[in-house]
Amino acid sequence: MRSVRHLPLARGYERGVLPLPDGVRARGVQRADAGLVPPDLDEDRDGQGGERLLQVGDIARAVGKTVRAIHHYEEVGLLRPHARSKGRYRLYDRAAVTRVRWIGKLHDLGLSLAQIQEIVALWESAPSAPEAMARIRSIYLQQLEETRAQITRLSSLERELVASIDYLDTCDTCDPEELVAACTDCSVHDRTQAEPELVAGIHGGNGHSRGGADR
Repeated sequence: MRSVRHLPLARGYERGVLPLPDGVRARGVQRADAGLVPPDLDEDRDGQGGERLLQVGDIARAVGKTVRAIHHYEEVGLLRPHARSKGRYRLYDRAAVTRVRWIGKLHDLGLSLAQIQEIVALWESAPSAPEAMARIRSIYLQQLEETRAQITRLSSLERELVASIDYLDTCDTCDPEELVAACTDCSVHDRTQAEPELVAGIHGGNGHSRGGADR
């Protein structure tokens, strides 16, 4: 696997973590909204220091993800239960909620689960605390640069969309009997006004353009 620093942004989310259809429940997996607590669970949910431990459904509700997604994070090593009840149900501390939200934020940055696994491995394998944090800082610095570059691209697209919508706002004055082909030689718009690329691109591949000249 290539280093996180050289991996392209991944737009997909984790595979195999779609919610179950209504009325369908995999064996041993509860829906997050089921509201069911096994009879042996209540007595086991107090952790060290009196902290109330969480069931997987509690975490799913807190972060807005499915129970299956939480289980998947555990399967790939990104989440570990704090303890298990007498009935072997997974129990988590509050740090698990923070970890799942962290995974979600890295997803929003475009990182795949494999890249997030690598970040965790880099942190855990560091020989010292300062080195561990330096590694994380380096990764976050690159993500900041990529995020800012993406913001610049999106800002440019925003301006193009606004210009295109302004241009198209005048099209409702066109003769309703005109055929679509007339759009390549429109008489409604000022011919000195450049047609926005987001508009010109619609008919730009048919061999014609405004004024009859190829662009």
